[in-house]
Amino acid sequence: MAAGSTRKISASSARAHTRKPKSNSPSRISGIFKKLLLVFFVGFLAWAYQATKPPPPKICGSKDGPPVTASRIQLKDGRYLAYKEFGVPKDNAKHKIVFVHALDTCRHDVSAITSGLSPDIVESQGIYIVSFDRPGYGESDPNPAQTLRSISSDIEELADQLGLGSKFYVAGFSLGGQIVWTCLKYIPHRLAGAALIAPPVNYWWKGIPSNLSEEAYKKQLLQDQWALRVAHYTPWLIYWWNTQKLFPCMSIIARSPKVLSRQDVELLPKILSLKQATVAQVRQQGDFESTHRDLAFAFGKWEFDPTEVRNPFAEGSGSVHLWQGDEDILVPATLQREIARQLPWIYYHEVRGAGHKFLYADGIANSIIQALVS
Repeated sequence: MAAGSTRKISASSARAHTRKPKSNSPSRISGIFKKLLLVFFVGFLAWAYQATKPPPPKICGSKDGPPVTASRIQLKDGRYLAYKEFGVPKDNAKHKIVFVHALDTCRHDVSAITSGLSPDIVESQGIYIVSFDRPGYGESDPNPAQTLRSISSDIEELADQLGLGSKFYVAGFSLGGQIVWTCLKYIPHRLAGAALIAPPVNYWWKGIPSNLSEEAYKKQLLQDQWALRVAHYTPWLIYWWNTQKLFPCMSIIARSPKVLSRQDVELLPKILSLKQATVAQVRQQGDFESTHRDLAFAFGKWEFDPTEVRNPFAEGSGSVHLWQGDEDILVPATLQREIARQLPWIYYHEVRGAGHKFLYADGIANSIIQALVS
């Protein structure tokens, strides 16, 4: 071919040379989709992990934690337990009582008893009461390894370090009353008597007939039914459940008035007045370390069934008293009656017209303390 000559190319050949390769083949689209799905799944797992993982606690006395203002003892495992004393000096006391506070409260809420307790009874009966912050509340260190047995051991060690003697009384209000069951189970030899005041009933305790448990469970608010199931079946989701915004959390965690009885509402001004100065201390180390762990404790899987607890005072050296309001919305009286029926050695006191907060009502504290130490 001569120099400078041009080569002729057909139209079809030109189109073949200039056509771009297809980039939207099904296999390539499928590969991109799989990669996006994998990225989304990994991102979801990372979000879920962060959402279910509670923040670290703000330990009292640490660099970023609240200051220590309470009297405290150091337990054998290194944790600190804060406490508060009331009544006659313990060296002069005839009756020494360890008070166990409720969910979402602290050592200062011993005022539920002390605010209504007659000074004459305190002096004449020689009453000494010590209230302590349960692990994670107030100024007591959290206990990530807490068990049913460990909390009763904390109570025993507190009594020993304060020199309460070989035997002492325990009195617990609401969830604190439920903890008294652990004392009856694990340290009965240390008890002079016990009072359980409106203690929650775990709906999964095997000793309670399923029809009674189911009936009582279904009377709870729907949001509480779901929260209780989370606490029992998936306790590792408790923090997420009570902090997410998709569904309402446990009513008592949200401090909802929906679970207050008629009497509870009437007592509310008195309760708020007593709590006003100290309410900020209750959850100061973190919601998870206090209220959320309590839910897992109260409604999780128990190592024993309270209906199988034996009478620690079979020889008549002490007594156990169970107090319950018949209009309690949080803790159905039907379940307490069944427990009292199965444990006839318990003195059962059902207060008419009373809700969950009846301990704050006039005259109740006197009746409970006098029955306990008599």
